Amino acid sequence: MSIILVGVNHKTAPVEIRERLAFSEQACTEGLRRLVDGEVVREGLIVSTCNRVEILSATTAEQMEPGAGRLAQFLDAAAQLPSGFLTNHLYRHTDEQAVRHLFRVASSLDSMVVGEPQVLGQVRRAYSVAVEAGTAGRILNRLVHHTFRVAKRVRNETGIAANAVSISYMAVELGKKIFGALKGCTVLLIGAGEMAELSARHLLNAGASRVLIANRTEETARQMADEFGASAVPFEQLDQGLAEADVVICSTGAPTYVLTEAQARRALSRRRNRPTCFIDISVPRNIDPAVGKVPNVFLFDIDDLESVISSNIREREREAERAELIVQSEVMQFQQTLRLMDVGPTIGAMREKFQEVARSEMARQRKRLGVLTPEQEAAIEALLLSTVNKISHPILNQMRRFYETSESDAVLPADDSFDLDE
Repeated sequence: MSIILVGVNHKTAPVEIRERLAFSEQACTEGLRRLVDGEVVREGLIVSTCNRVEILSATTAEQMEPGAGRLAQFLDAAAQLPSGFLTNHLYRHTDEQAVRHLFRVASSLDSMVVGEPQVLGQVRRAYSVAVEAGTAGRILNRLVHHTFRVAKRVRNETGIAANAVSISYMAVELGKKIFGALKGCTVLLIGAGEMAELSARHLLNAGASRVLIANRTEETARQMADEFGASAVPFEQLDQGLAEADVVICSTGAPTYVLTEAQARRALSRRRNRPTCFIDISVPRNIDPAVGKVPNVFLFDIDDLESVISSNIREREREAERAELIVQSEVMQFQQTLRLMDVGPTIGAMREKFQEVARSEMARQRKRLGVLTPEQEAAIEALLLSTVNKISHPILNQMRRFYETSESDAVLPADDSFDLDE
């Protein structure tokens, strides 16, 4: 079996492209069931975050090229773009490179912010969705669980997460850079999910004087506000919150804009043109880009956060080097596991072939044995099979050890030599 990974991320595609590819959990489930056909694409999983959309799949070596093409076409269709439109933004990894890429993603070595903790949870959720959709088979099951082990090793054996920062942290840091400090500032959080919770924690640490939380489900906003000593703003009164806020951080899961240019102009008028900083960390974007045209309004999206330089970047890079060594070691181990999974059916087929030869030979020589009772026939067959098993056991064990220790993907010509069925 072969592994293919096709996708886009913050390094290869701007947010304008990525937001067109963002998958909800329901869209992931429905898309996977359409994508996985059991022939060209035998297994599938979609990782969709604010910074990446990747499809991981398993297929046969013969179907690798058609499979990669099918994944690319699936992404074009998902983004409602002409076939081939994403070509310049897509990357493709196969087999060992695909395994290494997934290990690096889950270990947060391929993130916009190296060491950020959210991505592993996102990979876990992507796997759960694939399991529920019935598109994760024995290859992806083994690969994803090995991925979790790698990520755990990186967390436990390096300091990559010790000073790690998240997208939410960077958004707060950007607000601090705009205003010099957040003391005396009012910050409005739109959305009450994980990103908003992280933003609230960072805002409190940064000394924000007042935090407002708006969410379409008001009860969720109130619960979060109670936890962080903030104030909940009914979504119908969002304009009032905008008028009071010096910094607005938006992180909802809405598929369209929740803040428009007209709202920004009304808020600015009520603020008597005092500057406001809007930070949109949603994908798809939830703040209309036209908001950035309003005077005294500073609008930043998730791609703009790449320019925010954290003070502990050098330390994280040193720890990342140690993490890369762990990843490389684990890639080699998984490749051995994959080879054993591939050779297992061959070894089983060889054992059955040997037994079939023994039974065939007994049938051919049966007349020479004369009259036998059923018990005698059964005893002779058992003797033959036992002898065959004892003779073949060291041969099959030697084959298994070869695949355990070999770094080559070459396969012994057992199928041809013993005329095994596929």
